[in-house]
Amino acid sequence: MFFSFDLLFQGFVVAMSPENIMWAFVGCFIGTLVGVLPGIGPSSGIAILLPLTTFLPPTPAIIMLAAIYYGAMYGGSTTAIMVNIPGEASSVPTALDGFEMAKQGRAGAALAISAISSFVAGTVSLLGLTFFAPTLASFALYFGPPEYFALMVMGLSLVVSLAGKALFKGLVSAILGLTAALVGQNPLTGVARLTFGSDELMAGVNFISVIIGLFALGEVFCNVEQRITYMLDNRKVEWMPKWADVYRCRWVMLRSSIVGFFMGLLPGCSPAVTTFVAYDMEKRLSKNPESFGRGAIEGVAAPEGANNATSSGGFVPLLAFGLPTGPALAVLLGGLMMYGLQPGPLLFQSDPTFVWAIIASMYVGNLICLLLNLPLVGMWARIALIPFPVLGPLILVFAVLGAYSIRFLLFDVWVTLAFGVVGYLMRKLKFPMAPLVLASVLAQMLETSLSQSLLMSRGSWMVFFSRPIACVFMVLAIGSFVRGLWVQYKSGEAEALADGDD
Repeated sequence: MFFSFDLLFQGFVVAMSPENIMWAFVGCFIGTLVGVLPGIGPSSGIAILLPLTTFLPPTPAIIMLAAIYYGAMYGGSTTAIMVNIPGEASSVPTALDGFEMAKQGRAGAALAISAISSFVAGTVSLLGLTFFAPTLASFALYFGPPEYFALMVMGLSLVVSLAGKALFKGLVSAILGLTAALVGQNPLTGVARLTFGSDELMAGVNFISVIIGLFALGEVFCNVEQRITYMLDNRKVEWMPKWADVYRCRWVMLRSSIVGFFMGLLPGCSPAVTTFVAYDMEKRLSKNPESFGRGAIEGVAAPEGANNATSSGGFVPLLAFGLPTGPALAVLLGGLMMYGLQPGPLLFQSDPTFVWAIIASMYVGNLICLLLNLPLVGMWARIALIPFPVLGPLILVFAVLGAYSIRFLLFDVWVTLAFGVVGYLMRKLKFPMAPLVLASVLAQMLETSLSQSLLMSRGSWMVFFSRPIACVFMVLAIGSFVRGLWVQYKSGEAEALADGDD
């Protein structure tokens, strides 16, 4: 399982064959479409197309399936930026600033910086995959339930930062998200809770239905109330970012790539978590944190970089140990096994040409995704010019179709409509929505890892402080929470002094 330039060169020879380049392009194109359509997602896209690859040899088939995966990660930002419909949870942080940029006439700039950041992150994470796969994957094996619980607690501590100046409202929003995630069955015991005798609620509240309602329908309801005729109010549309924007985001892209890649090594640590972590990190490091949520281009570059880096980082434990870090990679693992290939240390020894061809194809596919997405920026940005009386009904139709297509249940459509009203009310009352989404994402894994940890330790909470990695994460979580409270206190004190001077 050691890196070899000869093996990587042989991999590029295989990946650069006309046939494999064609299948990589087909995968990237289909993946981009899958990412643009809300409610489908990379997992469903790969699962739907998996049977269609049976006529192909293993190498081009897996190259196409992998391209669908990271192509969907590229395309997922489009609807989040243009119409405030995050098709995946990982696109929610992108929507916070991307949609604001679209409303300011900078839709093209947001889409382009998203593609560029994804390309940079993909390249950085692929270098990590190429040179350090075995070592990095070994580190992931040290993570047990206590470490995952501590990591999720650290993620939950970001609520304080995401709440901005409205700490109480942010905490209420997070509690609402946790409550929504508790509906259904206990993940360990299967006991029903908060179902109120409803069979539909036994399966839980679908998360995609929640975010489509919160963001897409909530925005439409607000626009209808304000009688907005044009999304941009006749402003000039900016088709591409300025070089100054790209230069300003250079370190943002690099930092988010590193964060996304390392967190992508951990099974269960989805892009939905890493994008929030990267977004919050950049907000804390920014000299103008108040610009986040109001159209900061860094707020688009950070989550998109982390998103793509996480997807590439997930291939490390998949190829090195056969451990999928998320649903999409679990489906991809099924595709490998369908061809009689068992990922793990032996695969690197028994079929190195195949492994390195897949890795080399990801470099090619990453470039294809960039070249495919940048020319489409102008086309997608023109959505912003559609009059709202036309665009609004279209958003409603796509939102309903996206919610229904997840499980083909009318119940999910009603959930979307209900959370559309919730999103509208939260906007009117100035409740931040990011804490709700983050809490919903973390809730199930937080609960599962807590129960497993307490079973391991026979009920002792010291298990989170007696294990070194878990202890580090718990200390970081406490530090993050305290720092957030201190920033809230200082900003409130500054406002009080300003009011006194007036």
